[in-house]
Amino acid sequence: MANLSHEVQEKKTDKELYSYQKGAIDQVFEKFDSAPDDYHLLYQLPTGGGKTVIFSELVRQYLKNHNKKVLVMTHRVELCSQTSKMLTSFGVVNKVVNSTANLEDQDEYVCFVAMVETLNNRLNDDMLDISDVGLVIIDEAHYNSFNKLFKFFNNSFILGVTATPLSSNKNLPMKDNYDELIAGESIGSLIENEFLAKAEVFQYDMGLTSLEVGSNGDYTVKSSEDLYSSPAMLEKLLDAYKKHSKGKKTLIFNNGINTSIHVYHTFDAAGIPVRHLDNTATKKQRKEILNWFKETPDAVLTSVSILTTGFDEPTIDTIILNRATKSLTLYYQMIGRGSRILNNKSSFKVIDLGNNYYRFGPWGADLDWQTIFNNPNFYMDRLQDDEDIEANFRHEMSEEVRAEFPKSEEVYFDIKATYISATSNGESSKVVLERSIAQHAYICIENSEDVYDALGLAKLLTEDINNRIQTYAKCISRSTFNFLHWLKDDYKKKLNAYLRANFDTVFEDIHGYPPED
Repeated sequence: MANLSHEVQEKKTDKELYSYQKGAIDQVFEKFDSAPDDYHLLYQLPTGGGKTVIFSELVRQYLKNHNKKVLVMTHRVELCSQTSKMLTSFGVVNKVVNSTANLEDQDEYVCFVAMVETLNNRLNDDMLDISDVGLVIIDEAHYNSFNKLFKFFNNSFILGVTATPLSSNKNLPMKDNYDELIAGESIGSLIENEFLAKAEVFQYDMGLTSLEVGSNGDYTVKSSEDLYSSPAMLEKLLDAYKKHSKGKKTLIFNNGINTSIHVYHTFDAAGIPVRHLDNTATKKQRKEILNWFKETPDAVLTSVSILTTGFDEPTIDTIILNRATKSLTLYYQMIGRGSRILNNKSSFKVIDLGNNYYRFGPWGADLDWQTIFNNPNFYMDRLQDDEDIEANFRHEMSEEVRAEFPKSEEVYFDIKATYISATSNGESSKVVLERSIAQHAYICIENSEDVYDALGLAKLLTEDINNRIQTYAKCISRSTFNFLHWLKDDYKKKLNAYLRANFDTVFEDIHGYPPED
């Protein structure tokens, strides 16, 4: 075979490699030199760490020193184009193998960039000669669509790159397709060294037990749409946006097109500049919407899945997770869209409306990727389910109701802890509600001049009472509708009776003097 290295020009990119990126390249080339030709190596680096920069320089150096070709695989058309441009900026002349590509001139190229499905078709039709491909690079390697192509490259060194070395399918672990994982710089380190922005998380306690899990192991679109398209959830989303991100560039992730359209109409009706984007948009529409998002300082873009990979917009200030996921990869991808640094941007906001923070922990926590790679089921099986997560919620009064109790330092009452304490002391579970009623009465009296004021405040406690009853019912394992309905009514009657019978005594205990007649 003729020497092909003349195709590689001297590097002409203005992207200066950082020390950790150079270190990654050295580690990979060490494996090239020591491992078998058909070795499968996986390299992990967080979103925003510059995976494409690293493997572009890797390709450049490989082609200078090896008389073989390189193939880069992506799972989306947009990534194909971005990767090709990056390789070109590194002086690597490359050919994109897409559905319209003419392959008659393939002998003139030493580097190909292809989308997985197109490549699969071309290889099955024997239209692309891969006999002299020495290095195969797989971008976003956690997607299982690439697996079917491994059979074509029995004698090639395969390098998979991903931010999260955890398969998108629990039944197809990555360790079955890769011999080894090299874990790159951590998110924490990249933040500390000012390569990534820091996430400021606003976590909302969400009731998600109505969500159903599908065959892929994640929440179904239908159950997500039923929950997140409801007026109450749309109002909660809008309120969260207004509280934490009003006037800031915001990207919202949803699970389902209908939800995203509902979000669009909700924000539009509120006079907020908003657009909706999903995978049914044409190339032209998508380009126009993303350009609008880039150029509009206070833009809100509501989307479905499509912007989780290959989308970089450093001007994003806030990411809203208007969905729940059981996928660690998706969790990291969504938040990672806001982590790009820009000029004076050193932090970004994350509003979590899917209990994802509780499920996976903070974005940027030091995850042991080696353990996750080697024992993916062990990691996934340890994640809390929704009932366990919600059992630990501390119910907070709404701001409007809390404002009616200004003299009370604390209004929270821990039903679960009181139940555990009472039963361990051999007391009846009924004392839990008696103590709860006494505490509710206390805060009502504390903020009242007379018993009528206190009874008025008690009427505001319906949501707080309902939450306490729900928790109590779980403690005693009785939760039929009729029982809960009776319990809530009975609680309110007893609270009112307690206030009438004990107002004067409790008032005097609090203030040191009796109420005025």
